[in-house]
Amino acid sequence: MSPADLAAFSWNAAREHLDLFGSLGLCLGFVGGMMPRRSLILVTSAACSACFALHFLQLGAQTGTAMCLVSVMQSLVAARWIGPDARAAWVAPLFLASSLVALGLTFATWNGWPSACAGLGSLLATTARLQGNAQAMRRVFLGASSCWVIHNTLVGSVFGLTCDLLTITALVIALVRGGAAKPVSQPATAVSPIGPLPGAA
Repeated sequence: MSPADLAAFSWNAAREHLDLFGSLGLCLGFVGGMMPRRSLILVTSAACSACFALHFLQLGAQTGTAMCLVSVMQSLVAARWIGPDARAAWVAPLFLASSLVALGLTFATWNGWPSACAGLGSLLATTARLQGNAQAMRRVFLGASSCWVIHNTLVGSVFGLTCDLLTITALVIALVRGGAAKPVSQPATAVSPIGPLPGAA
C-alpha cells in the first residue's frame, strides 16, 4: 500500500468523526473541568453537552443524544438555582423527573452496553449537578466521565473519547489544585524530652 493509499484510507476512516460539533464539544469538555467556579463549570458543561448531542445524533447513538439533552437542561438549572448553601425547592423534583425520563429514554433507545453506560453516566452526572460544592461536584463527575469513556469507545466516537480523557485529566488537575489551596490544619504535636507524648501523634 502506497503512502497515498494509506492517507486516503486513514481519511475515510476518520472523516465521519471530524465534525464541528465534536470539535467544539472536545474543547468545551476540557475547559469545563478547569473552570474555577461551580456556575462556570455547569454552563460550560451545558454547552459541551449540546455539542455532543448533535455529534452523537450524527453517529446514530440515540441514547447518548438523549442523555446529552437531559444534561443540558440539568446543567443550566443547577447553575442558576443550586448554590453552596441552598437550592430552590422545585429543583429536586425536577431532577428526579428528568432522571426518570433519562431512564425511560435509555430503555426506549436501548442498544446494549453503550446504552447502559450512557444511562449510568447520566445518573452520576445528575448526582454531581446536585452538589453545592465545586470539589464534590468534580469528584462525582469523574465517575460519570468514566462511564462515558466506555460508551464512546463502544460507539466509536473519537471526539467523545478524547473529550472524556481530557475532561478526566482536567478534573483531576482541578481537584488536586483545589485540595492544595486549602491545606488541612494539623494539630500541634506535644513533645517531651523523651519524644512525642502518647496519643499526640
